[in-house]
Amino acid sequence: MTTPEFRTHRQLREDGWTRHRVETAVASGALIRVRRGRYVSASVDSTVQDAACLGGRLDCVSLLSLLGVFALDPGRLHVQFDRDASRLPERPSGVVAHWRSTVAPRGALRADLLEALAQAVMCQGPRAGIASVDSALHLGLVTGAEVDAIFDKLPRRYRRLQNLVDGSAESGPETFVRLILRALGERYETQVRIRGVGRVDFLVEGWLIIECDSRAHHSSIEAQLRDRRRDRVAASAGYLTLRVVAEEILYRPELVREALAGVVRSRRRSR
Repeated sequence: MTTPEFRTHRQLREDGWTRHRVETAVASGALIRVRRGRYVSASVDSTVQDAACLGGRLDCVSLLSLLGVFALDPGRLHVQFDRDASRLPERPSGVVAHWRSTVAPRGALRADLLEALAQAVMCQGPRAGIASVDSALHLGLVTGAEVDAIFDKLPRRYRRLQNLVDGSAESGPETFVRLILRALGERYETQVRIRGVGRVDFLVEGWLIIECDSRAHHSSIEAQLRDRRRDRVAASAGYLTLRVVAEEILYRPELVREALAGVVRSRRRSR
């Protein structure tokens, strides 16, 4: 993955840029002066530019969100600063600063991905942190060996979380549900294909289908009709379907846990 870097006056001159050309590019907006003597292309993402203007690199959940990796509440700007950085501009109150040494090149505008994932585990907490690592693994942005490297960067108390990583999760909410099922001690399979129904997110104890619905993919009337048809076909084959919404999975997981536990208890009593 290519990491964008800022260019200095000297580097631009070495590339054949004259002072007039630099000034013209800045005036037209094609080149952005992020700090004195440091320039980036206007094509660089605005959040990366914001981090560069502060003298740091886009980091943690902000970088993950930019790359399409799951991150819980990436609203605030997370920026990595070198420990020896000085003469930095004042940071807005909403910026989260991460002061640490890094393997990223001096001119890099984004933090190292493995470092950003390790930082995100600490920032978000265990469940969301695992979901971020799951997402990066599923997207092919990191390998299994690199997952080992991520947890090597974390304090020892986080090491136990590594065994919970599973790249089969296609979304953050799926990771959350998987962790809830593990905590409940239920036997489950992920991404299971059922004849006539298609692929389902989870099949629990061989009879309970769990689907993790998001507003983006399940809010239209067409999507709702498709989901109801799938549920009907599943019911005719003897499966019970429980649909849980992403908002509750992520922000009220205790409600999802209660629902899952209640359905399983009810089934066992009926037997």
